[in-house]
Amino acid sequence: MSFSDEGTSTARSLAGWLERVTFADLPETEATARIVDAVAEWAAAQGWRVYRRAPSVFPLPAPLRGHSVLDVACARPGGPPLAIEVDRLDRQRTVDKLLAEAAAGRLAIWVRWGAGPFPPPPLPVHLVVREASRRSGRWHTVAARPAPRHSGAVGPGDTVHAEELPWEP
Repeated sequence: MSFSDEGTSTARSLAGWLERVTFADLPETEATARIVDAVAEWAAAQGWRVYRRAPSVFPLPAPLRGHSVLDVACARPGGPPLAIEVDRLDRQRTVDKLLAEAAAGRLAIWVRWGAGPFPPPPLPVHLVVREASRRSGRWHTVAARPAPRHSGAVGPGDTVHAEELPWEP
């Protein structure tokens, strides 16, 4: 598997995990924290070592000294480390940081959350999106809509639950 393919499959795995993350009526900082927690839980469930606020290879802007930090970093046996940033806003500094991490041999993943649309970052940074909407200054996750109960037709991409079937399974 190539480095790019591995990054794509890893990003898809994380996206699937984040689909299960729900929240309602949270301020931005708490919504971000909920997503960072879910990213760390996903990585731990893979059996990887998880580091929050891990040092980045990217330097802090002047006049500050030292290096920036990553929201989540993961050490993986048999694979390159992961560098993961979680943001609602489109920040060039985040792109630059993740590009620096990728140049240092890490799989770089940018978890964007909010209302979108989210333009893709430059390769080799992988994008994972968790949609959320804002009402009255508070954030709520957006879930995929299941097929309407009154419809007998089922098409591609429709979600059907066993209890909605007109016959006994």
